[in-house]
Amino acid sequence: MLPGGTYSPDATAWAVLALAATGSGGRDRGVIESGRSRIAASQGGDGRVSISQSAPDSFWPTSLGILAWHGSEKHAEQRSRAIDFLLRTSGKHWVKEGRSPLAHDTSIQGWSWTQDTHSWVEPTSLSILALRISGLDDHIRVREGIRLLEDRQLPAGGWNYGNTLVYGKELYPQPDCTGLALSALAGCIPRPEVEKSLKYLQSQVTRVRTPLSLGWGILGLGAWGQKPGPTTDWISECMSRQEKHGAYDTTLVSLLLLALNSREGLGAFLGNRERDR
Repeated sequence: MLPGGTYSPDATAWAVLALAATGSGGRDRGVIESGRSRIAASQGGDGRVSISQSAPDSFWPTSLGILAWHGSEKHAEQRSRAIDFLLRTSGKHWVKEGRSPLAHDTSIQGWSWTQDTHSWVEPTSLSILALRISGLDDHIRVREGIRLLEDRQLPAGGWNYGNTLVYGKELYPQPDCTGLALSALAGCIPRPEVEKSLKYLQSQVTRVRTPLSLGWGILGLGAWGQKPGPTTDWISECMSRQEKHGAYDTTLVSLLLLALNSREGLGAFLGNRERDR
């Protein structure tokens, strides 16, 4: 969402999280509550939070709504309905037959961007984060989502949107997808299982200066206790590139603020927050 744009639930949720992470206390409380209430007003009757009224089947912002409502007693009912929606929703999955060009296990249930489509890394990672912060670490859907991310990890390390090998050719990882997956998996699986991915991401954050890759890169490494370097300087450099490339939207600025203020990762920041009074 850029200045003058229309309401977007995903951008609003990220803004709520970023403002909460700045530690400004009561100064931003009214803005945070206003954002939470606006997301609640757009929630569907079955608990979903769709990207827009014209696209009700694109319900991937539901997990972001759960994260934004975390700690808010006022929005406990909306959060509970969103959690129930995630738990009874999954991407399409099937058992592969014959010679498939895809190497990953298509039978594992995760979450999709849109109804009746396959499960992918990013919506699955966000759903895992939302459900874990809600105390559902051991729920079967969370465990299955973790298994999906493990299956989609590239042999050489890292993640992309969700394919590993196609027609026998290994695809390339992406820093943003890798950081998001590592954020979701932190504390769930042994470190040796993601060591290659951590090394890949460490090599990327020293050079990438796009907000999506840098933000998730810092958050993903922080979730595993790694301090990649002068992150404040990197974020400042990234922000300065707006002078050349134009203003970043709300989601990207919020992600950079979270990376700046949540040095132990998004999950730790949410887990350490006190409940609102």
